[in-house]
Amino acid sequence: MTYEFLQHYWCFVVALLGALLVFLLFVQGANSVARTLGQTEEGRRLVYNSTGRKWEFTFTTLVTFGGAFFASYPLFYSTSFGGAYWLWMIILFTFVLQAVSYEFQNKIGNLLGPRTFQFFLTLNGIVGPLLLGGAVATFFEGSNFIVEKNNLIDATAMTPVISHWANASHGLDALLNPWVLVFGFAVVFLARTLGILYVMNNVNDEDIRSRGSVRLVGAAVPFVILFVAYLVHLLLKDGYAYNDDGFIYMEPYKYLHNFIDMWYLTIVLLIGVALVLFGIGKTIVSKEYVGGIWPAGIGTVLTVLALLLCSAWNHTAYYPSTAQLQSSLTMVNSCSSEFTLRTMFYVSLLVPFVLAYIVYAWRAIDSKKIDREEIRTDHAY
Repeated sequence: MTYEFLQHYWCFVVALLGALLVFLLFVQGANSVARTLGQTEEGRRLVYNSTGRKWEFTFTTLVTFGGAFFASYPLFYSTSFGGAYWLWMIILFTFVLQAVSYEFQNKIGNLLGPRTFQFFLTLNGIVGPLLLGGAVATFFEGSNFIVEKNNLIDATAMTPVISHWANASHGLDALLNPWVLVFGFAVVFLARTLGILYVMNNVNDEDIRSRGSVRLVGAAVPFVILFVAYLVHLLLKDGYAYNDDGFIYMEPYKYLHNFIDMWYLTIVLLIGVALVLFGIGKTIVSKEYVGGIWPAGIGTVLTVLALLLCSAWNHTAYYPSTAQLQSSLTMVNSCSSEFTLRTMFYVSLLVPFVLAYIVYAWRAIDSKKIDREEIRTDHAY
């Protein structure tokens, strides 16, 4: 195992966690359309009880994604999570609101009323995917930060801070880039699409399933349009490349070149897109088919995985700086030491066992479809 192999390996692990996180945003997506899927109070509780079984998976994956980034690429963690803290704090705050809302919306003595906490769930369902999608878009569009490693050895520096944001917005300035918003809203509508597919599969209620087929069209069409628009933009835009000496420069059609050079990522991307379209299309066409979440979910993971790896592999700066080009982060200049990556490699061999437990727990939770009888019990949200 060479140092270069370990850098690529941990980039793959982090990208896979990010792809799984995007898939698990179906929880947020379903919550954002809960009031239209279930037009009655009982119908809405069916949706919230369906997503309430899975919200811990999404939050845990988000935390694990951040932890893996911290351990393998600490300079990214300190730059993004430390510099763009307003962006990440809003994301985390909406996720905390989500956790509180599930537990308190129907508690006896709830002074704010169920509708207030249901509004918080809707807020998380829109803001969470939008800002997470925007954060992913900055891997291609760049962020406004400066890295000064010499601060660590400069005795005259007041504070030995390696990286800092170049303005006072601390990450929110990314939302001023229209292409960041295009990708962010593509993730919002993708989350809604996956959320509708999941609820149709998980809730045994004909009223919600019939209404879901109609709402699915309204979510899938904007998603496809926005995603295709951003993909075309990505393939035609200049990208951030670096040479063997670590010098970073702008390369025309960089991401198109990446997909050509790494043809296997292109295959993964095309298979992923095809699976997503298949899951959506068959659900819309067939009234009996409710398993669209599985091909669409697998397709989402493959598509996002290919995009994230395209942003980092093949001598590409995965976190570009728009304030100072040479401050852009690459796998080489931002990763942990070889000893750390090698040690974590052996620890990562336990991951398949963790995934097996997650699959087991998922199947156990979903062993019985949710119906109206279940939400009348004391254990319902």
